[in-house]
Amino acid sequence: MYSAASPLPDQTDRSTSDWQNLDKSHHIHPFTDPKYFDDRGVRIITHGDGCYLWDSDGNKILDGMAGLWCVNIGYGNRELIDVAARQMEILPYCNTFFQTATPPQIELAARIADLTPGDLNHVFFANSGSEANDTVIRLVRHYWKIRGESNRRIFIGRNKGYHGSTLAAVSLGGMQAMQNFDGTVLPDFAHIMEPHWYAHGGDMSVEDFGVAAAQKLEDKILELGPENVAAFIGEPVQGAGGVIDPPMTYWGEIQRICRKYGIVLVADEVICGFGRLGEWFGSQYFGIEPDIICMAKGLSSGYLPISAIAINTDISKTLHEGGAIVHGYTYSGHPVSCAVAQANLNIIEREGLVEKVRQETIPYFRACLNDLADDHPIIGEARGAGLLGALELVQDKSRKTPFAAADGAAMFCRDAALDKGLVMRAVDQAMILCPPLIISKSQIDELIDISRRALDDTALKFGLL
Repeated sequence: MYSAASPLPDQTDRSTSDWQNLDKSHHIHPFTDPKYFDDRGVRIITHGDGCYLWDSDGNKILDGMAGLWCVNIGYGNRELIDVAARQMEILPYCNTFFQTATPPQIELAARIADLTPGDLNHVFFANSGSEANDTVIRLVRHYWKIRGESNRRIFIGRNKGYHGSTLAAVSLGGMQAMQNFDGTVLPDFAHIMEPHWYAHGGDMSVEDFGVAAAQKLEDKILELGPENVAAFIGEPVQGAGGVIDPPMTYWGEIQRICRKYGIVLVADEVICGFGRLGEWFGSQYFGIEPDIICMAKGLSSGYLPISAIAINTDISKTLHEGGAIVHGYTYSGHPVSCAVAQANLNIIEREGLVEKVRQETIPYFRACLNDLADDHPIIGEARGAGLLGALELVQDKSRKTPFAAADGAAMFCRDAALDKGLVMRAVDQAMILCPPLIISKSQIDELIDISRRALDDTALKFGLL
């Protein structure tokens, strides 16, 4: 592990205020209102170790979000650092456009084929979840074109689904604020209700709601015409939309409907993949075999940018008959990223992280979240699956009365947690958690303790405690 005792040498010649001023002058932050920095400075993160980050003022912070849902094996892993350095010396870059490949890329593709469920034996590399999903759109439409069904162009996603932030990925997803940002949504994308029982279930049982929510897919297919629908895409558990875990009756019914109408089933495993739900992939947790799986984030534990698309044999055979794949990226299959990803998978497997998370960490994490929700007056629901959790903030638990967006309760709670040494994320009126897979039970206790104190501060602010 990297020593957290001191920052790197080239980080010692500036003060926090120096960095803050430079940042304000030159850096545009993603998913941030620029006015946020009009009266405050950015928090400067200088180094990390395990489940913790340190800022430039020496504050130690438990990372309850694993970066952006990605740092599965924690910060400062020396094995990944050494692998990256060694591969940089051997071959720092090579493209894959001109009938070439590198050993790290070939080995990683074979490894992914072994890990994925079903016959997802063919792998295309990109650099982010957004690029992976853009790739899926193009390849699936090309697949239908080769088959003589070029009218099959429509992708069906879900409200509050997140599939990236490129123009195509935003259109594919169902995040209204992102679509409203520039007012542009591409044609041939449709969306159905997200399977959130607490919000939409009414008097239905959880199991019945899961089937009813899946039925919305068949309704949409029939509305659009099955001959026009190319694919359905969904995250096994919706992440950035608020950690929405569907009932266990949902995904099997979704798969049945896709098979019935011959529609490609795409699982976006960018967040759920590589142990997050206690299985290698979320699809395995829900017992389905998608035609395509997209992955990123946990593939390298966020150490280097890389994503991959695993495609089943049937689609791959069809693509093989369709001529050149006129699609790709400069850094597709980057040798250093592939080497690091392979080493990351070796660590997860060697240390039995998937099994440990499933048998030990997840049950403890979920029990702690449920206890916190039961005890606290402003938590209406604790939801999620695996090491993905959400706490829905409400003003009245019995009536499920939410805070108004203008109240800013979730943002207040997020800032209160960070001031106390915990990274949480605010999504709508929910507090989101996604800790590294290596988190210990004692660190979960620390996470829950800080969360409780931040929730107490929030309740006091709104006169509810």
